[in-house]
Amino acid sequence: MNQAGGKLKEKSHYEILDGLRGVASLMVVCFHCFEAFADENRFKQIINHGYLAVDFFFLLSGFVVAYAYDDRWGRMTQWEFYKRRLIRLQPMVIAGSVIGAALFYFQAGPLWPMIATVPVWKMLLVMLVGFTMIPLLPSMDIRGWHEMHPLNGPAWSLFFEYVANILYAVGIRKLSNKALGVLVTLSGAFLVQYLVWGPKGDVIGGWAVDHTQLHIGFARLLYPFFAGMLLMRLGKRIHLRGAFLWCSLLLVALLAMPRIGGPEHLWMNGLYEAACIVVLFPVIVAMGAGDQVRGRFAIKLCKFFGEISYPLYITHYPLIYIYTAWAIKNKVPAAQGAVVGVGLVVTAVAIAYACLKLYDEPVRKWLQRTFSTAG
Repeated sequence: MNQAGGKLKEKSHYEILDGLRGVASLMVVCFHCFEAFADENRFKQIINHGYLAVDFFFLLSGFVVAYAYDDRWGRMTQWEFYKRRLIRLQPMVIAGSVIGAALFYFQAGPLWPMIATVPVWKMLLVMLVGFTMIPLLPSMDIRGWHEMHPLNGPAWSLFFEYVANILYAVGIRKLSNKALGVLVTLSGAFLVQYLVWGPKGDVIGGWAVDHTQLHIGFARLLYPFFAGMLLMRLGKRIHLRGAFLWCSLLLVALLAMPRIGGPEHLWMNGLYEAACIVVLFPVIVAMGAGDQVRGRFAIKLCKFFGEISYPLYITHYPLIYIYTAWAIKNKVPAAQGAVVGVGLVVTAVAIAYACLKLYDEPVRKWLQRTFSTAG
């Protein structure tokens, strides 16, 4: 434990894992672009399993939280932990909500007719609630999709991220590896049961406050987050030269895989997703943690991907709302829409980078100085 001036020294990063987080974020943006042309049919979706990037994020988060904080509890209170996590995550949550509010009325149209009827005061109230990460009930919906964060849909996963961090701080951190292994096994069974024997054969969902969506959200959260913790603690690493390239290719392939099985064989796709989350994603993380980046370009690329990954994920969806409304209203062919989609991805990356450098990093530095803590 290193401590100086009342601050815990920041630990070094796993550069490859940072880079993989950026790869997954880019895949999420591409997945959301193609959703506009799927007619809400999960069997037609291109980059079909892009939503599994969220489950990969949860696994990475459990790994990184355990790595960063497991050995600090002797000199760190729960409140200090919460401060560090809030400083790391909350500024961009606020930015995502502000961007969502600024672009909200541009999303009006046949897809979301409710938007045109929403008064400005109600939209601003939803924005302010979004700053706090408190999930909205369906009665406060202002879009028509019953999202817990209707200005910025992906914020639902940050709500569950905070739940996981609280569970970790309150008691999970105290578990022995054996006890944590039992919890991971039970959580895995909970996830597999839903995937293989559930009603849809996938983990799509988690973004609304109702019994079904909360079931999905907790099924998606518990196994990967706690499995990431256990993977870090056990020290299991796979040493493979060039791991960033191979892990990136494998991750892209898994997320881009077409739907497996049809409506009559939902269990087949469920089995595929269970294999990805329970087995293959931990293997990718073990590979990424077992190697180091070599070469100036590769180091810079992983650093850039790692830096923009979270800002990109939490700010891109207001653009997706506009893009989806435009594509559906004008019945845009997928080939034509793909050209605009490339522009959307570039714009989303530019916005994320601008938010990072002009807002997120300065704000976090100020908060760290103000509250005498390290991020």
